[in-house]
Amino acid sequence: MSNEITRLWDRMADGWAAGSGEQFAAVFSQDTEFVNVRGEEQRGRDTVAAGHRALFETHYRGSTLTADVRSIRFITEHAAVVHVASTVHTADGEAIGTHAQAVVERRDGEWLISAFHNMIPAN
Repeated sequence: MSNEITRLWDRMADGWAAGSGEQFAAVFSQDTEFVNVRGEEQRGRDTVAAGHRALFETHYRGSTLTADVRSIRFITEHAAVVHVASTVHTADGEAIGTHAQAVVERRDGEWLISAFHNMIPAN
């Protein structure tokens, strides 16, 4: 199960590298709750896809994302809390580190992210 959950972030990074908001957001449930690094709340996979599509068309065009799943704590056999350290590497060489806490759920046999809170850690 842990490998299936970890692969969510691999798929997310693949979508980021492709510059595809839809591919990036495919790992989120349709009813996901997503809080970005600015504290803005987004609800639903389509909203997350649209927001990331806009990022990929502007400042983050040509950027990549790397993710390191730090911990997975199962709260039921179908739900877990996940902590992930990520770095966005911009096309101009900037590296932006983030930390996310996510709730993942297995629905109809598929693991998806149902809640996600991303932030830039204080130094």
